[in-house]
Amino acid sequence: MFISPAYAQDAANGGGFDLMALLPLILIFAVFYFLLIRPQQKKMKEHKVKVAAMRRGDKVVTGGGIIATVTKIVDDNEAVVEITDGIKVRIIKSTVSDVLAKPEPASGGRGQAEGDGESKRGADKLVGRR
Repeated sequence: MFISPAYAQDAANGGGFDLMALLPLILIFAVFYFLLIRPQQKKMKEHKVKVAAMRRGDKVVTGGGIIATVTKIVDDNEAVVEITDGIKVRIIKSTVSDVLAKPEPASGGRGQAEGDGESKRGADKLVGRR
């Protein structure tokens, strides 16, 4: 005879739910969560906060790699940026990939020229010039 007989399995071996069979799948999901999903969610949350805090005067990098200065926030989704002198473009705020530098806050009561002179003199003292 070429066909082997088929026998029924024992109820003890194949009838119960085996948690050990699911353990590798659970471990793989845990590794994916902590190494891929969670850091990506954190990065997206930081980007959302950065874009929401964007204001006039900030230097930004758009999704296309263009460095521009924010001139006006139109609404929650749009902003007007100036690429170069006189060239203004409306962009979607979510396409901003990074905020490069926040502008320095104005010092209390002093003009721009006075502050520049003092900072140059302070730098000259460090170098040893007079």
